[in-house]
Order: sequence, then C-alpha cells, then structure tokens
Amino acid sequence: MGLLDILLGRSKPVAPDLDQLFALPSAAVTLEAAAGFTPTGHGSVCFATVEGAAFDDVRQEVRALLDADAERTGPPVEVSRDSYGYTWLVSRREPRDLPALVSDLHAVNTALEGSGFGPQLLCSVVGFVGSADFWDEPERRTLGLVYLYKRGTFYPLCTRPGRQKRDNALELQVAAALENDLRIERDKARWFPLWDAPGLVD
Repeated sequence: MGLLDILLGRSKPVAPDLDQLFALPSAAVTLEAAAGFTPTGHGSVCFATVEGAAFDDVRQEVRALLDADAERTGPPVEVSRDSYGYTWLVSRREPRDLPALVSDLHAVNTALEGSGFGPQLLCSVVGFVGSADFWDEPERRTLGLVYLYKRGTFYPLCTRPGRQKRDNALELQVAAALENDLRIERDKARWFPLWDAPGLVD
C-alpha cells in the first residue's frame, strides 16, 4: 500500500482465503454452546451470473462433481437465480455433517476461482437454526454465517419469523462469541441482509 493510499484512508483489499471456510465446524461448536444454534445442513455459494458457454461448462462441472459424492443423501445440488439476478448453488447435507457441507462450498469456490471466475464470486452462506427453548421465546430464530469472498471475512445474519426481520442485537452477540473462531467482518455496513438466500433455512 502506497503513501497516497494511507493519506486517503484507502485500505489494501484482503486476498480471498477459502481455507477460512474450514473453521466453520469448530465455530459451530462455539455457536451452539453460546447461543443454542445448530446447523441445518444447508449451504450455498452466490456468484454474479455470467452468460457464455465457458461459464455454463464450469457450473455443470461443479454440479457434477458434488453430485458424484457417493455419501450424499437427499436432493442433488441445486442451481437457482434470485430476484437480483445472482446465481446460487445450493448443497444440502445431514445437519450433523457440517464438514462435508463446508467441503462442498470450498470445492465450488475453488472450481470457479480456478477457472477464472473469481471476480464473479460474492459469498457463501451456511444455515443454522436456534432453539426457542434456549431463548425462552416462542419463535424460532434462524442464522446464516456469511463468508464474503472478496473480504475473506464472516458475518452473522440473524432473522426472526416473518418477512425481512433481523435481530441486530443477536447478530452482535454471535459475532462476539465467534471472534476467536472466525475472521469477523468489522465493517457492519457490509453485513448485507441476503433475505432470499436459498439454502439458508429449511
């Protein structure tokens, strides 16, 4: 970073570090103990849609790679597009098999990055669900741990039942609990809501 960048307050972009995803299983243990959240077994990778045969080939290769896993149970890997035009590749595993889900998400990101589509990668999301008994409240909480590809950081997205309702206080509590497990995004303006992220909840 040059002197001009320092004077103008510009920071050097953080290089993507996909191995950060492998910290999620240990973070899940902390999360359950601290806040009563357990994995749903659902996760997804979001990337900006790019038209063209090359991108379609890579997407099909990734899908075939994950679907070829003989240990996979339940539905095959799904590909969907949200209302903003972004593409999501969704993987579903048994809730207890978070390491396999994380490996899926890592494989998707790595394949797209290796094929030159790193600039299109946006984020990965792993879903969790909270126990109403833990919070002594009637409503169930849902949580997504979101990995920002271009930042190399995570942030929690906590939602309540109903359309577009966040629990900001709980997000801060979860972020504090996971500081020793995950690289938490410090700029809260980047804690995007991702309301329609497929695979986030059941």
